Amino acid sequence: MKVYHDADTDRSLIASRNIAVIGYGSQGHAHAQNLRDSIAAAGGSGEVRVALREGSATAKKAEGAGFTVMSNAEAAAWADIVMVLAPDEYQSEIWRNDLRGNMKDGAALAFAHGLNVHFGLIEPREDLDVIMIAPKGPGHTVRNEYEQGRGVPALIAVHQEGSGSGGNGFAKSLALAYAGAMGAGRSAIIETSFKDECETDLFGEQAVLCGGISHLVLAGFETLVEAGYPEEMAYFECLHETKLIVDLMYEGGIANMRYSISNTAEYGDYHTGPRVITDETKAEMKRVLDDIQRGKFVQRFMTDNAVGNPEMKAARQRQEAHPIEKVGTKLRSMMPWIGDNKLVDKEKN
Repeated sequence: MKVYHDADTDRSLIASRNIAVIGYGSQGHAHAQNLRDSIAAAGGSGEVRVALREGSATAKKAEGAGFTVMSNAEAAAWADIVMVLAPDEYQSEIWRNDLRGNMKDGAALAFAHGLNVHFGLIEPREDLDVIMIAPKGPGHTVRNEYEQGRGVPALIAVHQEGSGSGGNGFAKSLALAYAGAMGAGRSAIIETSFKDECETDLFGEQAVLCGGISHLVLAGFETLVEAGYPEEMAYFECLHETKLIVDLMYEGGIANMRYSISNTAEYGDYHTGPRVITDETKAEMKRVLDDIQRGKFVQRFMTDNAVGNPEMKAARQRQEAHPIEKVGTKLRSMMPWIGDNKLVDKEKN
């Protein structure tokens, strides 16, 4: 795996180009603002504009931050680089309707996630450079670290060296320059492929970070409540304290967490962890990965989206009605400090 830094980037490749950022959500605002600041710092002639669908609720936010807001089709015709940061399920439609017939010859089509390209939902024109720049952090962190003079690491990949760009590794150089302008060169720019980024990202989300953790928490909560313990105790022990453990692992790895907890907890980790996460759990993880690699998960997700998301909406409604959500709301109201630095504000994002 190759790792690059600022010294490996040619920032002039970004400073002289017009960049359209499609979407102004978590990642969109960070990309647009960091790129604009980097172009200005380099004294470049390029400009960053934001592209949104008609009637988008985020248009006022983008305009309030000083960006010109365009339609997707207008932006495609204007830009030298189009970064697609719309949700995965909408990207192929945006490509077909707005980008494919309007992008300049030899322009660059960029993504922060490889799903649509890797699984063939988007088949780019041959003249386009097709690249990926994927910061490994949420947008607010990407922006904050940039403003502090630091940077969040990012993955880069090249899917296609366009016939209209001149070749000779230009697409990779452009991806490096973009990642550097995002601030990633201050820490690490790591080269990968659309395939590896996409498949590992989906697996991590489903088997560990979202699906794994949430269902482990729910199973633990239910086990304690069914055994007669108060819901409040079950909530504290199975959900509330996950932050402590995750923060310790985030800071210094699993060994750092084990160093920091009690001997009782550490012994229980070694003794009981393998009873819960068994060989069969790992075997199921391998089956999950196989479904991802063969495109079965993406096909199911896109099929559900095409008919209005009935499967996801039903699951969301069912999970939101779980007792852990009710008791959690009550307990969090007793701990106002939790909301002092909200990551999620439903009135804004």
